[in-house]
Amino acid sequence: MQIAGIQTDVSLMNIADNLRLLETTVRAEVTQGTGLTVFPECFTTGYCFESLDEAMPFAESIPGPTTDRVSALCSELNTHVVFGMLEKVGDQIFNVAVLAGPSGVIGCYRKVHLPWLGVDRFTTPGDRPFEVFEAAGVRIGMLICYDGGFPEASRVLALKGADLILLPTNWPPGGEYMAQFSVNCRAMENGVYFAAVNRIGTERGFRFIGKSRICNPVGVTLDSNDTDTAGVIRSRVDVNMARTKRLVRVPGKHLIDRMADRRPEMYGPICEPHNLKRPGRDEPV
Repeated sequence: MQIAGIQTDVSLMNIADNLRLLETTVRAEVTQGTGLTVFPECFTTGYCFESLDEAMPFAESIPGPTTDRVSALCSELNTHVVFGMLEKVGDQIFNVAVLAGPSGVIGCYRKVHLPWLGVDRFTTPGDRPFEVFEAAGVRIGMLICYDGGFPEASRVLALKGADLILLPTNWPPGGEYMAQFSVNCRAMENGVYFAAVNRIGTERGFRFIGKSRICNPVGVTLDSNDTDTAGVIRSRVDVNMARTKRLVRVPGKHLIDRMADRRPEMYGPICEPHNLKRPGRDEPV
């Protein structure tokens, strides 16, 4: 599968304009042979909301009008799309990434790790286990932005069989080294393709830095846009490479298998609950 990451600006509180951009872009990508087009975090809504009340009118159920429209496009073009939106469930909203294909919504991921920033100050932490979905023979795991800084999340997806981990994101200044180092690291340490797709532009005083990147299972950068300008990054995903976890570098003398060589019995402290206070939620900022 050829994948494409769309590094672009987003219109705050303007779902109609953002969806028009999505449709135009996906049509163009299909002509380039792309089978999966990935858009940034909160692509349909924008990110810098000032309250739950302000964000709520732009959150939708899933399935709902936005996912129906994107699914119809995927059906028409026989393609797949991942995009960020806000999901409404009762009086809560979740920051989500949606995977849509010709048959409709294939999967939805609710952001687990929430920074004190933008709409994430008002969203509910993800309440579903990390999950892998299949599209056109590729096993896809999804995370969102801040999740990329928690290696446990990517490892769980790898253990569940992901070939490709997607990270739609809204990195502001301060995220430069996530872009420069963590994407390659997450790919290498898990033996998966890893694609981080960031937005650009300025929204309510916050600038977004771009720097989208796709890496292969040994951590090589396959394509990147290291600027804060619009552009497309593309690469092909070879599932055989992602599923070959045992690397033979020197037969009989140098073998690497980061899945088989794990020592879970030594990692207990990772799963122990903590009593640290979260800035902005448990203590003032």
